Amino acid sequence: MRIVVKVGTSTLAHETGKLNIKRTDGLCRVLSDLKNAGHEIILVSSGAIGMGVGKLGLTEKPRDIPTKQAAAAVGQCELMYTYDRIFTEYGHTVAQILLTGSDFSSNERHENFNNTLLRLLELGVLPIINENDTIATEEIKVGDNDTLSALVAVSAKAELLVILSDVDGLYSADPRKHAGAELIERVQGVPDWAANLAGGEGSALGTGGMRTKLSAAKLCTESGCDTVIANGEKPALLYDIVDGVRGGYTRFCVK
Repeated sequence: MRIVVKVGTSTLAHETGKLNIKRTDGLCRVLSDLKNAGHEIILVSSGAIGMGVGKLGLTEKPRDIPTKQAAAAVGQCELMYTYDRIFTEYGHTVAQILLTGSDFSSNERHENFNNTLLRLLELGVLPIINENDTIATEEIKVGDNDTLSALVAVSAKAELLVILSDVDGLYSADPRKHAGAELIERVQGVPDWAANLAGGEGSALGTGGMRTKLSAAKLCTESGCDTVIANGEKPALLYDIVDGVRGGYTRFCVK
């Protein structure tokens, strides 16, 4: 199975912006094991700006574009160094691909990206993809990595997109405000009522929220790719997700 896994900043980093070592190592271990089992894994990873904030000692996520891009430049180095070190310990080679919206809107650039991505998979490499936040501006940026992961999944003809976040999935109501909110475990496509259940923005260091995840799920399910929203605090849940075992996450199924 070809699987795209998107991991958010809230999964990779503490609120300080510093790396959550235990969780990141656990994620890499599970992804390595799934790859050992014969699955093709593509990782779409947020975290560059958040980790740059931590490494630069900033007190909050920057608001101006130059500082965001500077933080991304610093943080992307830290992010890829971490992934390379951990995945190497588990016997896997990684590759970095940084993209902007132009790499999808331009037919030539999109074809070049897709050819490179597929060749990396053929060579047994684990591609790690992020938006090129160091140069991306309003005119060329994708905007968030939930959307980016969906575009990658569709482009790569993946069978499954897993979006790991700081929530278990889609609830019947906001679980932070309603104690009786129930996790919705299975949905056919992304119906209109699902959008009404989405909350607001994501974490302080991230950019996404439930709305961007639902948009990503809609794009994927309409293209023949199941989409799962699950909690990144529980990377071992990926085993159940890949095996189709229900419980503890939301799966949006192809109609």
